[in-house]
Order: sequence, then structure tokens, then C-alpha cells
Amino acid sequence: MSQEHDAVELDATGLNCPMPVIQTSQAFADIGVGETLEVHATDPGSVSDIAGWADSTDGASLREQTERDASEGTVYVHRIERVA
Repeated sequence: MSQEHDAVELDATGLNCPMPVIQTSQAFADIGVGETLEVHATDPGSVSDIAGWADSTDGASLREQTERDASEGTVYVHRIERVA
């Protein structure tokens, strides 16, 4: 996990379900209110898994989900803010 720009970054590329959402949950526990966790994953299932996790997690607000092309294929970028 590294901190870049205004977000704490979690690299979950190359991991398959359920690991991206498990690592997201663990990393989210370490950020404070007002901070954002940016998760990069290559598993297409992470889109629905992380959205569902954010909906069911107190204090988590999914701000953005995007896709970008990279050398490892499509990377799904999820930005989750801790609001409480």
C-alpha cells in the first residue's frame, strides 16, 4: 500500500476474487475519516464486489469506479472515502 496524491493506494492487481475485497476491507480499517482509499484491481468481479462491500460497510462511501488500460490489461480503479 502506498500513499499517492490525495489517496492511500492499494494494489490488488493480479488477485482473484475474493482477495481484492478482502484486502480493501483490511486497508479501509487503517484509514481515517476524510481519507480516501484507491484500489487498483484487474479482477472484473471487483467492480460488483467492492460496490457491494461499500454499500454494506458503515462509514464507506464509494466515490468512483473507473477502468483504464495498462500493460497488465484492464485495471479497475475504485475510490472509497471514509465518511464516518
